[in-house]
Amino acid sequence: QVQLVESGGGLVQPGGSLRLSCAASGNIFSIYTMGWYRQAPGKQRELVASITRGGSTNYADSVKGRFTASRDNAKNTVYLQMNSLKPEDTAVYYCNKVPMSAALPWGQGTQVTVSS
Repeated sequence: QVQLVESGGGLVQPGGSLRLSCAASGNIFSIYTMGWYRQAPGKQRELVASITRGGSTNYADSVKGRFTASRDNAKNTVYLQMNSLKPEDTAVYYCNKVPMSAALPWGQGTQVTVSS
């Protein structure tokens, strides 16, 4: 069973940057399209970025141009570089398979708080 561990969140001022990491156990990670999801208080979990096993990416309109997803299949790790952060980016961020209907057990997520 693949386990997912997210890290790299924190408190950052508007306009700042963070880099999230998601480490996966198991050697079948490289075949999956992976996504970064986020869930803000009182809102549904949403997909903000996805990356295929070949490295092709897609982004939600709300983060396009500011977030960049990448992956290192040899390290079973996906990353999310977040720049020009806004208060509305505040959420718990998770990684998992895409689509969500095929999700693996969710990790604990990593909290991102954007506030001055």
